[in-house]
Amino acid sequence: MAEKPQPVRVLYCQVCSLPPEYCEFGSDFNKCKPWLIQNVPDLYPNLLNEANEKEADKVADKLQATGISSASSAGAASSAGKPEEVKRLPGGKIKKKDKQEVIIEKVVRNKRKSITTVKGLELFGVKLSDASKKLGKKFATGASVVKGPTEKEQIDVQGDISYDIVEFITDTWPDVPERAIFFIEDGKKVPAA
Repeated sequence: MAEKPQPVRVLYCQVCSLPPEYCEFGSDFNKCKPWLIQNVPDLYPNLLNEANEKEADKVADKLQATGISSASSAGAASSAGKPEEVKRLPGGKIKKKDKQEVIIEKVVRNKRKSITTVKGLELFGVKLSDASKKLGKKFATGASVVKGPTEKEQIDVQGDISYDIVEFITDTWPDVPERAIFFIEDGKKVPAA
C-alpha cells in the first residue's frame, strides 16, 4: 500500500508574514532583507551580494578613517564622500525632487470661456489659499484651489489672465523669480521671460 502524502510545510517570513518568494512585493521588503539573507539565501542571491558589498564598503570606510588607503577603497570613498539623502517610494522607485517652477496654462471650455491654471506656487513657499484670494481680488474674478490630474493642488482662475499674471506673481511674491515662470502653449513649455 502507498504511503499517505504528507502536507507541504510552507516557510513564512517572520517580518511580513508572507512566503519568502513574495516578500519583495510586500510593503516592508527592506525590513525583510536581513531575515531573507539569514534563512533563505538561495532564493535571493543578489541580496547576499548586496550585503557583501555593504560590508566591504563599511570596511573600506573604516580603513579610510584610520588612514590606510587602497585602490579599491579610493573609489568607494569618493562615492561615500558626500552623503546624499534619496527618498524611495514603495517598490524601490526613487522619488525625484520637484523642479521649482511655476507653470501657467490656459484651458478653453465652452468655446468662449477659459480658465487659467497656475501650478507650482507652493514650491516657493506660497500658501495657495492666500494666493487664490489675491488673484481673485486683483483680476475681479473667481479663483479656487483644486486638485489637478496629478493629485497636486493648483489654482484655477476664471478667465484669460495670462497676460498680466506673470507681473502680478513676481510683484506679490518676490521669492518667485521670473525665469522660473513658464507658459504651456500648444503643449510646449515656453519661458515667460
